Amino acid sequence: QVQLVESGGGLVQAGGSLRLSCAASGRTFSDYAMAWFRQAPGKQRELVAGISSGGSTKYADSVKGRFIISRDNAKSTVYLQMNSLKPEDAAVYYCAARRTLRGSSWVQSTPTGYDYWGQGTQVLVSS
Repeated sequence: QVQLVESGGGLVQAGGSLRLSCAASGRTFSDYAMAWFRQAPGKQRELVAGISSGGSTKYADSVKGRFIISRDNAKSTVYLQMNSLKPEDAAVYYCAARRTLRGSSWVQSTPTGYDYWGQGTQVLVSS
């Protein structure tokens, strides 16, 4: 069982930056694929970025070049650095995890591929 706790959300002006963190419990964090999803009111939950246990990354087209996902296995934490934020980036951001083989390149874009979820952190972007 893995518990995920997100932090780092808040209100930022358009063009600003935020860094989200997701701390995971458990001793096998390095075996997990991790991802950030977001959900705006009235919209479906969508992948923002994912990182495999082997370090492969995947980004939504809308955030490529602006957001960076990274992981620190020693701290059992995954990060999402968000730069050049736009009003359309405003949403609740969720951390998700799925256990895979260590060193795997598996990263899935759909929420159904992940077994564990955090409670979410709100990101607001003022124009």
